[in-house]
Amino acid sequence: MELKLIIGNKNYSSWSLRPWIAMKVAGIAFEEEVISLSATDFKARVGKVSGTGKVPALVDGDVRVWESLAILEYLAEKYPRARLWPSDPAPRALARAIAAEMHAGFSPLRRHLPMNMWRPVMPRQLTPEVKANVRRIEEIWIDCRTRYGTGGPFLFGPFGAADAMYAPVVARLHTYAVEVAEAARAYMDAVMALPAWGEWCAAALVEPWVLAEDEVDWPKVVRV
Repeated sequence: MELKLIIGNKNYSSWSLRPWIAMKVAGIAFEEEVISLSATDFKARVGKVSGTGKVPALVDGDVRVWESLAILEYLAEKYPRARLWPSDPAPRALARAIAAEMHAGFSPLRRHLPMNMWRPVMPRQLTPEVKANVRRIEEIWIDCRTRYGTGGPFLFGPFGAADAMYAPVVARLHTYAVEVAEAARAYMDAVMALPAWGEWCAAALVEPWVLAEDEVDWPKVVRV
């Protein structure tokens, strides 16, 4: 039976992007079901699969997995040849640590710079807390690239679970024209050059749903 990934709006759902792009890049076949975060029956539909009633949620036969990081861990175990985590213990430990840091942290950045794939690239003034988040993310990216990035353009060389966890941050920093170091920008460009990234963005741009809470220019909805 083919895997099924239930996700929210591609324009806004940063958590949904994470397992989706990991599976696409790894070549893991799956069926996707998109449910708008604004759907009146969202909780009822998603709650049948997800213990939290939130997306993303993965269905694999009788197995149900929710939370982006848990889904990535499940996929890494089920598809070891996908190499979602580095094979060596030291970089694998670091990859898991920064993925968990992303999962649990950076709340100021999340709130101030919501993912919005159809918004034109325009700057937004950053608070000190958001600036601190950006500097920490730059530090993580540059450290990983310097120590373990010789085998490819991503954090640990080939694209993996850690890159999937930071993919929505790439979108945020790009959309809001946040200035970053040259090495961090090169990493962002590599992520955005992925065919899977283009596929996600193309689908996001034609979605009909508008979520006011994720439109920082509200009541204007500025679209490319």
